[in-house]
Amino acid sequence: MTTSTYRAQNSTAERTLEILNMFGEDRGVVTAVEVAEHLDVARSTAYRYIQSLVSSNYLEDDATGGFRIGHRILELARTARRGLGISEIARPVMRRLASETREVVLLTRLAGDAVVCLERADVARRAVRISYEPGEIFPTNAGSAAYVLLAWLDDVELSSILKTSKFRRFTPETLTTVATLRERLNETRAQGFAVSRGELDAEVLGVAAPIFSLRGQVVAAITLAALSSRIVDTEIPAIAVAVRGAAAQISSAYQRDEQ
Repeated sequence: MTTSTYRAQNSTAERTLEILNMFGEDRGVVTAVEVAEHLDVARSTAYRYIQSLVSSNYLEDDATGGFRIGHRILELARTARRGLGISEIARPVMRRLASETREVVLLTRLAGDAVVCLERADVARRAVRISYEPGEIFPTNAGSAAYVLLAWLDDVELSSILKTSKFRRFTPETLTTVATLRERLNETRAQGFAVSRGELDAEVLGVAAPIFSLRGQVVAAITLAALSSRIVDTEIPAIAVAVRGAAAQISSAYQRDEQ
Protein backbone atom coordinates (compact mmCIF):
# COMPACT_ATOMS: atom_id res chain seq x y z
CA MET A 1 0.00 0.00 0.00
CA THR A 2 1.40 3.38 -0.97
CA THR A 3 1.47 6.32 1.41
CA SER A 4 -1.05 8.21 -0.71
CA THR A 5 -3.44 5.23 -0.69
CA TYR A 6 -3.11 4.91 3.07
CA ARG A 7 -3.83 8.59 3.57
CA ALA A 8 -6.86 8.38 1.29
CA GLN A 9 -8.25 5.42 3.21
CA ASN A 10 -7.50 7.08 6.53
CA SER A 11 -9.27 10.24 5.35
CA THR A 12 -12.30 8.20 4.27
CA ALA A 13 -12.43 6.48 7.67
CA GLU A 14 -12.30 9.83 9.43
CA ARG A 15 -15.09 11.23 7.25
CA THR A 16 -17.36 8.24 7.88
CA LEU A 17 -16.78 8.57 11.62
CA GLU A 18 -17.68 12.25 11.36
CA ILE A 19 -20.96 11.25 9.72
CA LEU A 20 -21.77 8.82 12.53
CA ASN A 21 -20.92 11.49 15.10
CA MET A 22 -23.64 13.69 13.58
CA PHE A 23 -26.27 11.48 15.24
CA GLY A 24 -27.44 12.19 18.77
CA GLU A 25 -30.48 12.37 21.00
CA ASP A 26 -31.77 15.40 19.09
CA ARG A 27 -30.90 14.04 15.64
CA GLY A 28 -32.01 10.58 14.53
CA VAL A 29 -31.92 11.19 10.77
CA VAL A 30 -29.43 12.99 8.50
CA THR A 31 -29.64 13.84 4.80
CA ALA A 32 -26.98 13.86 2.11
CA VAL A 33 -27.25 17.66 1.96
CA GLU A 34 -26.59 17.94 5.70
CA VAL A 35 -23.64 15.56 5.44
CA ALA A 36 -22.17 17.53 2.54
CA GLU A 37 -22.48 20.78 4.50
CA HIS A 38 -21.05 19.21 7.65
CA LEU A 39 -18.03 17.78 5.82
CA ASP A 40 -17.72 20.70 3.43
CA VAL A 41 -17.66 18.40 0.39
CA ALA A 42 -19.71 18.01 -2.75
CA ARG A 43 -23.07 16.27 -2.41
CA SER A 44 -21.86 13.44 -4.66
CA THR A 45 -18.87 12.89 -2.35
CA ALA A 46 -21.06 12.94 0.73
CA TYR A 47 -23.41 10.44 -0.88
CA ARG A 48 -20.46 8.14 -1.62
CA TYR A 49 -19.49 8.15 2.04
CA ILE A 50 -23.09 7.50 3.05
CA GLN A 51 -23.46 4.58 0.66
CA SER A 52 -20.32 3.02 2.10
CA LEU A 53 -21.94 3.12 5.53
CA VAL A 54 -25.24 1.82 4.16
CA SER A 55 -23.57 -1.14 2.45
CA SER A 56 -21.93 -2.06 5.78
CA ASN A 57 -25.28 -1.73 7.63
CA TYR A 58 -24.04 1.15 9.77
CA LEU A 59 -26.71 3.35 8.22
CA GLU A 60 -30.01 2.60 6.53
CA ASP A 61 -32.48 4.52 4.40
CA ASP A 62 -35.18 6.41 6.23
CA ALA A 63 -38.70 6.78 4.85
CA THR A 64 -38.24 10.57 4.72
CA GLY A 65 -35.33 10.37 2.28
CA GLY A 66 -32.63 10.67 4.90
CA PHE A 67 -30.52 8.08 6.67
CA ARG A 68 -30.71 6.68 10.19
CA ILE A 69 -28.55 4.42 12.35
CA GLY A 70 -28.41 0.88 10.97
CA HIS A 71 -28.69 -2.44 12.74
CA ARG A 72 -24.91 -2.97 12.85
CA ILE A 73 -24.53 0.04 15.14
CA LEU A 74 -27.30 -1.32 17.35
CA GLU A 75 -25.58 -4.70 17.52
CA LEU A 76 -22.31 -3.06 18.54
CA ALA A 77 -24.12 -1.02 21.19
CA ARG A 78 -25.68 -4.16 22.65
CA THR A 79 -22.29 -5.88 22.65
CA ALA A 80 -20.66 -2.95 24.44
CA ARG A 81 -23.48 -2.81 26.99
CA ARG A 82 -23.17 -6.52 27.70
CA GLY A 83 -19.41 -6.29 28.10
CA LEU A 84 -19.54 -3.39 30.53
CA GLY A 85 -22.91 -3.99 32.10
CA ILE A 86 -22.50 -7.27 34.01
CA SER A 87 -20.72 -5.60 36.93
CA GLU A 88 -23.28 -2.83 37.19
CA ILE A 89 -26.14 -5.33 37.03
CA ALA A 90 -24.57 -7.64 39.60
CA ARG A 91 -23.45 -5.03 42.12
CA PRO A 92 -26.74 -4.47 44.04
CA VAL A 93 -27.47 -8.21 44.18
CA MET A 94 -23.96 -8.89 45.45
CA ARG A 95 -24.33 -6.25 48.15
CA ARG A 96 -27.59 -7.79 49.36
CA LEU A 97 -26.05 -11.24 49.50
CA ALA A 98 -23.00 -9.94 51.36
CA SER A 99 -25.25 -8.09 53.81
CA GLU A 100 -27.44 -11.13 54.42
CA THR A 101 -24.58 -13.59 54.89
CA ARG A 102 -21.93 -11.25 56.35
CA GLU A 103 -19.43 -12.86 53.98
CA VAL A 104 -17.43 -11.77 50.93
CA VAL A 105 -19.16 -12.01 47.54
CA LEU A 106 -17.20 -12.03 44.28
CA LEU A 107 -18.10 -11.67 40.61
CA THR A 108 -15.72 -13.40 38.18
CA ARG A 109 -15.49 -14.20 34.50
CA LEU A 110 -13.33 -16.39 32.29
CA ALA A 111 -10.49 -14.73 30.38
CA GLY A 112 -8.63 -17.26 28.25
CA ASP A 113 -7.20 -19.87 30.60
CA ALA A 114 -7.62 -17.72 33.70
CA VAL A 115 -10.39 -16.43 35.95
CA VAL A 116 -10.63 -12.67 36.54
CA CYS A 117 -12.29 -11.04 39.53
CA LEU A 118 -14.57 -8.22 38.33
CA GLU A 119 -16.31 -7.10 41.51
CA ARG A 120 -16.26 -7.62 45.27
CA ALA A 121 -18.94 -6.92 47.86
CA ASP A 122 -18.00 -7.05 51.52
CA VAL A 123 -19.93 -5.64 54.47
CA ALA A 124 -18.77 -8.26 56.93
CA ARG A 125 -16.27 -6.10 58.86
CA ARG A 126 -14.71 -9.23 60.31
CA ALA A 127 -11.36 -9.25 62.12
CA VAL A 128 -9.93 -11.79 59.66
CA ARG A 129 -10.34 -10.57 56.08
CA ILE A 130 -10.36 -12.50 52.79
CA SER A 131 -8.02 -10.65 50.45
CA TYR A 132 -9.48 -11.38 47.00
CA GLU A 133 -9.91 -8.11 45.10
CA PRO A 134 -11.18 -6.85 41.70
CA GLY A 135 -8.56 -7.37 39.02
CA GLU A 136 -7.07 -10.40 40.72
CA ILE A 137 -6.35 -13.40 38.49
CA PHE A 138 -7.22 -16.93 39.58
CA PRO A 139 -6.34 -20.30 37.99
CA THR A 140 -8.85 -22.54 36.21
CA ASN A 141 -8.01 -25.69 38.15
CA ALA A 142 -8.86 -24.49 41.65
CA GLY A 143 -11.80 -22.76 43.28
CA SER A 144 -15.57 -22.89 42.94
CA ALA A 145 -15.73 -19.93 40.52
CA ALA A 146 -13.41 -21.68 38.08
CA TYR A 147 -15.50 -24.85 38.19
CA VAL A 148 -18.68 -22.91 37.43
CA LEU A 149 -17.10 -20.94 34.57
CA LEU A 150 -15.76 -24.11 32.93
CA ALA A 151 -18.60 -26.56 33.61
CA TRP A 152 -20.98 -25.31 30.89
CA LEU A 153 -18.41 -24.87 28.10
CA ASP A 154 -18.65 -27.13 25.05
CA ASP A 155 -16.01 -29.83 24.96
CA VAL A 156 -13.95 -28.22 22.20
CA GLU A 157 -13.58 -24.94 24.10
CA LEU A 158 -13.00 -26.71 27.40
CA SER A 159 -10.31 -28.96 25.92
CA SER A 160 -8.55 -25.94 24.44
CA ILE A 161 -8.44 -24.23 27.85
CA LEU A 162 -7.29 -27.36 29.67
CA LYS A 163 -4.41 -27.76 27.22
CA THR A 164 -2.95 -24.42 28.27
CA SER A 165 -3.81 -24.64 31.98
CA LYS A 166 -0.78 -25.15 34.20
CA PHE A 167 -2.53 -27.22 36.94
CA ARG A 168 -0.44 -25.76 39.74
CA ARG A 169 -0.90 -27.21 43.21
CA PHE A 170 -1.90 -24.51 45.73
CA THR A 171 -2.88 -26.75 48.65
CA PRO A 172 -3.02 -30.51 49.28
CA GLU A 173 -6.67 -30.37 48.08
CA THR A 174 -5.98 -28.73 44.69
CA LEU A 175 -7.14 -30.65 41.61
CA THR A 176 -4.03 -31.23 39.51
CA THR A 177 -5.15 -33.54 36.70
CA VAL A 178 -7.52 -33.15 33.77
CA ALA A 179 -9.45 -36.25 34.87
CA THR A 180 -10.17 -34.98 38.40
CA LEU A 181 -11.08 -31.52 37.14
CA ARG A 182 -13.46 -32.92 34.51
CA GLU A 183 -15.09 -35.05 37.20
CA ARG A 184 -15.64 -31.94 39.33
CA LEU A 185 -17.05 -30.05 36.34
CA ASN A 186 -19.55 -32.83 35.66
CA GLU A 187 -20.61 -32.71 39.30
CA THR A 188 -20.93 -28.91 39.16
CA ARG A 189 -23.12 -29.01 36.05
CA ALA A 190 -25.34 -31.73 37.55
CA GLN A 191 -26.03 -29.86 40.80
CA GLY A 192 -26.05 -26.34 39.35
CA PHE A 193 -23.37 -24.90 41.63
CA ALA A 194 -19.84 -25.59 42.86
CA VAL A 195 -18.25 -25.87 46.28
CA SER A 196 -14.54 -25.75 47.04
CA ARG A 197 -13.00 -26.05 50.47
CA GLY A 198 -9.30 -25.32 50.77
CA GLU A 199 -8.54 -26.06 47.10
CA LEU A 200 -7.23 -22.62 46.10
CA ASP A 201 -6.54 -21.18 49.54
CA ALA A 202 -6.26 -23.59 52.46
CA GLU A 203 -8.35 -21.33 54.69
CA VAL A 204 -11.13 -20.42 52.26
CA LEU A 205 -14.43 -22.06 51.36
CA GLY A 206 -16.19 -20.96 48.18
CA VAL A 207 -19.72 -21.57 46.92
CA ALA A 208 -20.34 -20.40 43.36
CA ALA A 209 -23.21 -20.37 40.86
CA PRO A 210 -23.38 -19.48 37.15
CA ILE A 211 -24.83 -16.37 35.52
CA PHE A 212 -26.42 -17.21 32.17
CA SER A 213 -27.00 -15.21 28.99
CA LEU A 214 -30.14 -15.53 26.87
CA ARG A 215 -28.35 -18.12 24.75
CA GLY A 216 -27.62 -20.27 27.79
CA GLN A 217 -23.94 -19.39 27.97
CA VAL A 218 -22.26 -18.80 31.31
CA VAL A 219 -21.02 -15.21 31.21
CA ALA A 220 -19.87 -14.90 34.82
CA ALA A 221 -19.97 -16.54 38.23
CA ILE A 222 -21.04 -15.24 41.61
CA THR A 223 -19.20 -16.69 44.59
CA LEU A 224 -19.59 -16.48 48.33
CA ALA A 225 -16.14 -16.77 49.92
CA ALA A 226 -15.71 -17.37 53.64
CA LEU A 227 -13.10 -18.62 56.05
CA SER A 228 -13.49 -22.38 55.96
CA SER A 229 -13.39 -22.62 59.73
CA ARG A 230 -16.58 -20.53 60.01
CA ILE A 231 -18.71 -22.79 57.80
CA VAL A 232 -19.66 -26.37 58.66
CA ASP A 233 -20.81 -28.79 55.98
CA THR A 234 -24.43 -28.72 57.12
CA GLU A 235 -24.60 -24.99 56.34
CA ILE A 236 -23.51 -25.36 52.73
CA PRO A 237 -26.92 -26.32 51.23
CA ALA A 238 -28.51 -23.13 52.58
CA ILE A 239 -25.60 -21.05 51.32
CA ALA A 240 -25.91 -22.69 47.90
CA VAL A 241 -29.61 -21.77 47.77
CA ALA A 242 -28.77 -18.14 48.53
CA VAL A 243 -25.94 -17.97 45.99
CA ARG A 244 -28.02 -19.64 43.28
CA GLY A 245 -30.85 -17.24 44.00
CA ALA A 246 -28.51 -14.28 43.57
CA ALA A 247 -27.15 -15.76 40.34
CA ALA A 248 -30.69 -16.19 39.02
CA GLN A 249 -31.51 -12.55 39.78
CA ILE A 250 -28.40 -11.34 37.96
CA SER A 251 -29.05 -13.69 35.04
CA SER A 252 -32.60 -12.40 34.68
CA ALA A 253 -31.51 -8.75 34.69
CA TYR A 254 -28.62 -9.46 32.32
CA GLN A 255 -30.92 -11.26 29.88
CA ARG A 256 -33.38 -8.36 29.91
CA ASP A 257 -30.48 -6.08 29.04
CA GLU A 258 -29.54 -8.31 26.10
CA GLN A 259 -32.96 -7.97 24.47
